[in-house]
Amino acid sequence: MKAEEAKKIVDQALEQLSEALGQGKSEQLTRYLAMLARFHRYSFGNVLLILSQKPDATHVAGFNAWRKLGRFVRKGEKGIVIIAPMTIKRKDEPKPGEDDKPVLRFRGVHVFDVSQTDGEPLPEPAEVSGDPREHLDKLKAEIAERGIELDYEDVPLGADGVSRGGRISVREGLTPAHEFSVLVHEVAHELLHRGEDRPASKTVRETEAEAVAFVVCQAIGLENGFAASDYIQLYDGKPETLAGSLDRIQRASAGIIESIITARETVA
Repeated sequence: MKAEEAKKIVDQALEQLSEALGQGKSEQLTRYLAMLARFHRYSFGNVLLILSQKPDATHVAGFNAWRKLGRFVRKGEKGIVIIAPMTIKRKDEPKPGEDDKPVLRFRGVHVFDVSQTDGEPLPEPAEVSGDPREHLDKLKAEIAERGIELDYEDVPLGADGVSRGGRISVREGLTPAHEFSVLVHEVAHELLHRGEDRPASKTVRETEAEAVAFVVCQAIGLENGFAASDYIQLYDGKPETLAGSLDRIQRASAGIIESIITARETVA
């Protein structure tokens, strides 16, 4: 499959997602966010591709990557198409003033879910089951590494946390799981909503931050109580603005997850 054909699948999936949200149905977006927690290293477009082709996928890798892990793709299994970048050498001579750097192109490649393979068992990640354990301390360390001040004072009435631009305040006395979720939410604001390109709508900003919290909590095994119906607020009737939100959510989630847990996926 060519990259153009794969892009059409992404566009169709995004259109279907937009239509579902426009009809007040958010279950598909919730499934997307849950899958993003498993495949945070992939672009939002590739997550949509995986979701549209194999909704029950849990761990994907390329044919050769599986071989290195001691597993083999079963004969007859159909691959999941994603879009991968590639560089090619220029065939023509560069014009005056142009450089001769390789040209970046995209192509469709196939990956396979672990359920399509046989072989050596994969190491099982530790289950968290409602306790963030060491991930809470790692998140606090990441906040400090980014130069963001963290304190437990001066939290507005009715709020559990607040992002002030370079400073995050969290209410004292929260359970570790709740504190972790609140911290991720506020870090998402710091990462996504402090520049001039932030969404104008406060509702969209809050929903993006909560979606990031959902993804990161899912990635470490925590249950997030955010109502699925609330994700409808990401949609304003335009697929392109929904795509912008999904892209921001993916980037922020991936950055936070990479900083607090050991990568468990092999990307083709």
